[in-house]
This record gives sequence, structure tokens and C-alpha cells, in this order.
Amino acid sequence: MRTIVGILVAGALGALARYGLDGFVSRRTSGSFPWGTFVVNVTGAFVLGLLFTALTDRWSVSPWIRTSITIGFLGAYTTFSTFMLESYRLASDRALGLAMLNLAGSVVAGMGAVYLGVVAGRAL
Repeated sequence: MRTIVGILVAGALGALARYGLDGFVSRRTSGSFPWGTFVVNVTGAFVLGLLFTALTDRWSVSPWIRTSITIGFLGAYTTFSTFMLESYRLASDRALGLAMLNLAGSVVAGMGAVYLGVVAGRAL
């Protein structure tokens, strides 16, 4: 039960952090490049790499706390960070083909899914 409540609370905070940082960056930049999302995704990847390593290799932290932070907060903040960590772990395990497949496949499939979602949304 602690894990569920932890994910719930941390997830709400992560979503608010994403909203706040995205808006902050977007208000200060111009052009069509999505700088707010870019900053959120890159910072999320960095923080997940940092915290995952610290919480598993350096500090003795209860699993429910680690899960609340990584899945709850950072999962709501950005799933890009999880995608990057998984790709990194594949590469560090010398599964370079799988790492590249995950990276390229996710980008291509993601773009295709966005396109299909737009088409479906316009068809409504």
C-alpha cells in the first residue's frame, strides 16, 4: 500500500513539475522547436540516471521510496527518461543491436503512432 500511495503522491508532483518547467521554458523561447518538452525530457533522463544509480548503488533506500521517486515522480515527469535508461542499460550490457533497435524503433513507431492518432482525432 505504501508503494501505491508513494507513486500516487510522487506522480502528482512529477506532473506538476513537468507542467511548471515546460511552461517556464516555453515562455522564454521562440520558434517551432518544442524547447519545453526537450528540456523536460533531457533533465528527466539525467535525473533518472543519477537517482537510479544513487538509490541502488550508493544509498540504502527502501524499495517503495525508490519506486515512488523513479516510477511515480519521474514517470509522470517524463517517460523519456525511462526510455533512455533502458536503452543505456542495453548498450552497457553490450546488446548494442537491441539498444539501437529500441532507440530507432521507438522514434519511428512513436512518430507513426502520433500520425495515426492525429488522423484518428481528425476523423472524429
